[in-house]
Amino acid sequence: MYKAVTRGISVTVMPRYMPEESSPDDGRYFFAYTVEIINTSLERVQLRARHWRITDEHGHVQEVRGAGVVGEEPVLGPGESFSYTSGCPLTTPGGTMQGTYLMETASGETFDAEIPAFSLDIPRAKRVLH
Repeated sequence: MYKAVTRGISVTVMPRYMPEESSPDDGRYFFAYTVEIINTSLERVQLRARHWRITDEHGHVQEVRGAGVVGEEPVLGPGESFSYTSGCPLTTPGGTMQGTYLMETASGETFDAEIPAFSLDIPRAKRVLH
């Protein structure tokens, strides 16, 4: 589990490898991640946009920007939370993701809430030392 807090907005990410959606022989590795956003501040906020930076094992970077998350722009009052699951395909068996959510307060002020950097890794066979 990976966690970051910005101005009372807690973002927790739990990634997992999806072997049933992957095809390693074809260079396709699929990862799902569940995000929980909790508003621990005293003001109402709305998630307006996302910015992801996805890096594969070879250092290739892909940036993804868009409105909201999973087709929604959730409003979170103090103490409220929002969770969603999404996915990311890679051409390597591992990589990293990190980013920000553009949050807007009730007064119209905007700020970036950090999405913690997290690892995308396939479970690998453990090595046995003799």
